[in-house]
Amino acid sequence: MSKYIRCPICEAVNYDTKGDITCRRCKQKIYHEKGRSYQATLAYLITAIIFYFPANLYPMLTTDTFGEKSQSTIIGGVISLWEHGSYPIALIILVASVFVPILKFILIGYLLIWSKWSHHRSDIDKHKLFYITEVIGPWSMIDVFVVAILGALVHLSIVEITPGPAATSFALMVFFTLMAALSFDTRLIWEEK
Repeated sequence: MSKYIRCPICEAVNYDTKGDITCRRCKQKIYHEKGRSYQATLAYLITAIIFYFPANLYPMLTTDTFGEKSQSTIIGGVISLWEHGSYPIALIILVASVFVPILKFILIGYLLIWSKWSHHRSDIDKHKLFYITEVIGPWSMIDVFVVAILGALVHLSIVEITPGPAATSFALMVFFTLMAALSFDTRLIWEEK
């Protein structure tokens, strides 16, 4: 069974000879981009992890009530919601804003490590883990949505809610995590070691 490779310039399908490949149509050199995919995914993952820390350490929202400002972090907001009896909302924000990003970091890191060096896990398990990473991705943005909704709904003259510096870090962290998942080439899972 022959393997084929696509030319990134003209989209022609060429035989993959595992050596230097020149496109049969446009005569451009074709590179195997799996190494680049690995490096891009790793870079996006590291960037997302870096943004995770300010997203959790700085205030997510600032509330100005009667001229008195108060700021709360993600965990502070979860604790405040829990104390006010909003248990389901507190749990949803805790899971989606703290545990889901950590889970995505672990899953993408696991896929990168095991696609490079593992012979023990089956490729089907790795593909399922990649699919789980793709499915849970958008759910980690729920905290930013809550801040945006609160800022839009509660805009009274006595209460003003504005996003804090952590909202930007959190949105960037989610963006880079999604980019890490998107840049991961699934051929890294299926290729023979």
